[in-house]
Amino acid sequence: MSSTPPPLPPHALDRLRAAVRLREAGDAESARSDLLALSGTYPRDPGLAYQTAWAHDVLGREAAAVPFYETALAGADALGAEDRHGVYLGLGSTYRVLGRYAEAVATLEAGLAAHPGDGALTVFLAMARHNTGAHHEAMSALLTLLADTSGDPGVRAFRKAIAFYAEDLDRVETGD
Repeated sequence: MSSTPPPLPPHALDRLRAAVRLREAGDAESARSDLLALSGTYPRDPGLAYQTAWAHDVLGREAAAVPFYETALAGADALGAEDRHGVYLGLGSTYRVLGRYAEAVATLEAGLAAHPGDGALTVFLAMARHNTGAHHEAMSALLTLLADTSGDPGVRAFRKAIAFYAEDLDRVETGD
């Protein structure tokens, strides 16, 4: 027996899409209520779990979002790339906000392994690493991202130096 739940039937997909539209329109509470009802019937569907987690997150209900994110992550292979990315980012960020820093780092690292070079995952991982005391790794990742992606003329002018120091922030020249 497969551990992947069957796809949602058409009527449930319609209800899911309607709830997502509610959240996108700013009515996250109604979306959450509708998604919770639907999740009661389809508790293992990763796409539904992801959207339910997202609705909780939008409302600042991070602790309630976690089990839904975890369900979505467990079935992430059934999700499209954009939703998989969102699950890693949402769960990692939520763990961080809840003070579950080691879980945040592990989740965001897994997200980066699945989505190499992703800027948002890099930033949230840097924040989580900062929270664990890994300040050097956090700063290095942010400097590298800045050097690689900034359009700021001043940053672009010093891109090479910023990238160099990102590799060895603690380097001290002794000079002759």
